[in-house]
Amino acid sequence: MAPFFSKLLPALASAYGLQTVMAAIFVPQAKELWYDLGGGLGFLSTTLLSLYYPSLKAKFWDNLPGALVPSITDFAPRQILLTALMTMWSARLGYFLVARAIRAGGDSRFDEVKHQPLAFSFFWFAQATWVFVVGLPVYMVNTMDSSAHPALGIRDYLAVSWFAASWFIELVADHQKSAWKKAKNDKEHDDQFISSGLWSISRHPNYVGEVGVWIGMWGLSTASLTSPYAPRFAWVLAGLSPLLTWFLLTKVSGIPPLEAGGDKKFAGPKWEHYKRTVPIFWPLGAKS
Repeated sequence: MAPFFSKLLPALASAYGLQTVMAAIFVPQAKELWYDLGGGLGFLSTTLLSLYYPSLKAKFWDNLPGALVPSITDFAPRQILLTALMTMWSARLGYFLVARAIRAGGDSRFDEVKHQPLAFSFFWFAQATWVFVVGLPVYMVNTMDSSAHPALGIRDYLAVSWFAASWFIELVADHQKSAWKKAKNDKEHDDQFISSGLWSISRHPNYVGEVGVWIGMWGLSTASLTSPYAPRFAWVLAGLSPLLTWFLLTKVSGIPPLEAGGDKKFAGPKWEHYKRTVPIFWPLGAKS
């Protein structure tokens, strides 16, 4: 068990190392514009390191005879799939969030805290924790030897389908909100908040999609993490990924501030009707 989890140390170092560097650059400047870029780059770099570190270590650190840096086709299909899905997801999310911050001229979440160096640094290290824990299904599978993975089966195809459907929901929800904002700026409507499309069946459909993405990633990892080559409860540890995603979005930094802001900004009969009739998160779920 110990050797298995010790292989995660490079991923842990990568996640915290990059955020430390970015904090060292941007905390003194009190600049939050590139915070979300740090998250996207954190997932990308840590994923690639988890995939290639064992072979790089064998070749350049251990100097093992015949050790080679493998091509992508030398890895197990599940490793390739998880790495590809992580790459697409993190690249898109990083671009989307950074572009949004640039258009807005900053990130309002950090208006006050960015002028408090210790508190602002905490957010960068919290992001490192997010990168490491949420990416665990990918990092854990990637650190296993390619020969240790079972062949892809129905569980994996269902997990990839779940990921694809969830990501589609997230993309559509983000697109609908962007189109709604553009139409509002073009004076095509005067609605205070979006309540059409996916936003008519959930007040936060983009977050529903985000949680689903990580359920799919976790599901894709479980066949390998329940194999004889993984510790007995490795799949449970990897399950922290969708659980933390759900907790952060529904209890901490996602829905609570947005709902509180809506109560202040949109107070009135329309907002109250929207809250009474549209579930706060899961479609057909609780309204509040």
